[in-house]
Amino acid sequence: MAPGWPMPLPPAWNRNIDCGWVEFKSGREEIRGYFARPKGRKDLPAIVTVHENPGIIEHRQDVTRRIAKAGYASLTVDLYSRVGGRPPQDFKTPEERRSKAFLATPDEQAIPDLEAGCHYLEQSGLVDADRIGAIGYCMGGGTMLAWIFGQTTRIKAAVAFYPTVVVPGPWRPDGKPLSRAAVAAKLTCPLQVHFGEADEAVKSTDQRLLEDSLKQARQPTEFYRYPATNHAFHDDTHPNYVDESAQLAWHRAMQFLGRHLRVAGTGAAAAAGE
Repeated sequence: MAPGWPMPLPPAWNRNIDCGWVEFKSGREEIRGYFARPKGRKDLPAIVTVHENPGIIEHRQDVTRRIAKAGYASLTVDLYSRVGGRPPQDFKTPEERRSKAFLATPDEQAIPDLEAGCHYLEQSGLVDADRIGAIGYCMGGGTMLAWIFGQTTRIKAAVAFYPTVVVPGPWRPDGKPLSRAAVAAKLTCPLQVHFGEADEAVKSTDQRLLEDSLKQARQPTEFYRYPATNHAFHDDTHPNYVDESAQLAWHRAMQFLGRHLRVAGTGAAAAAGE
């Protein structure tokens, strides 16, 4: 862009994928999601992504497209659909911002929306309903855990990046703390989890609580920690981004999902997150 030129660049043209916003019903509500898929293909494996508390920002859209480039139908469900597609903006402190984000997306509301996203994929005529997986990040990673801890049979494999293990009482509509680890034994599919050892948002005590609780599950689990790595390390637009950890975690995630969703040949570019 020329110096001083005020106009933003148009979106990049994705030659090999179709992408954009879609809408579907969750109960009586109209929900949206950001959807991407390889062009001209059907009977696809699929990934439902559960976003972190900033919502479906450009980075999250970009990762949705990366997943499509790896050969999946890729849907990120907008958990803020009921409040205009953005997290609440009427906050004064970072703590209040997080609290209001969680209050706007309680598990009791978000899980039916994720199920509705799966139904949308199943009815699209593009997806193999027996090969749907999930990825969740941060707030959405915790919501995804609650979903696969006994609340769905649709998801066949899942990956959680630095998920919220315990939701504090002030962040819940009922004012009571909610531990996802308390129901981890109900895990319904293979699960892979990624944390930074220096995560300041999900403390090491909560990480260990989740890991220990998952030992009671009857599904296979993998648990990875990355040294000198903080929360949000996979977001390449975030100050906490750590390239080595992000690349390794993404490679492991794509290999794990590909194995359990029967995806032939995970390419090097897809594994690297390109």
